[in-house]
Amino acid sequence: MEGRANSGSTILTISPSIQREFAMSKTAITSPELAPPVGPFSQAIEVGGFLYFSGQVGQDPATGKVVEGGIVAETERVFQNLSAVLKAAGRSFDHVARAGVYLTSMSDFVAMNGIYAKHFSQPFPARTTIAVAALPLGACVEIDLVVKA
Repeated sequence: MEGRANSGSTILTISPSIQREFAMSKTAITSPELAPPVGPFSQAIEVGGFLYFSGQVGQDPATGKVVEGGIVAETERVFQNLSAVLKAAGRSFDHVARAGVYLTSMSDFVAMNGIYAKHFSQPFPARTTIAVAALPLGACVEIDLVVKA
């Protein structure tokens, strides 16, 4: 069976062998050190030579609650959680290509950045930091990663 795409008056026919090249294989990565996700998502997923990490908040795996102590304690716990998933994938922070940081207050940026800097060396991953209205479990920081598999 051939795939077809119709764009206006032009029809593009895609052979089955080309369709297979574009098929996506996904593998879930799960750390036994963390509580299983409570929603329909994976801790990380491997696709096309990269690992895409779901955002981690400072959730204590033992209690299921965000750790107390504010931005420093939460950021430290986030990195422990990310480290657990990296370990399950056989990777480390040295393999991180990109990080996304989400803060409920940009006034926490300096404190978060101090903890963040402890986990990376040059060349540093690309990073985006975004202020958001709220995060899961009332957290003040969430971080996701893209990692070379």
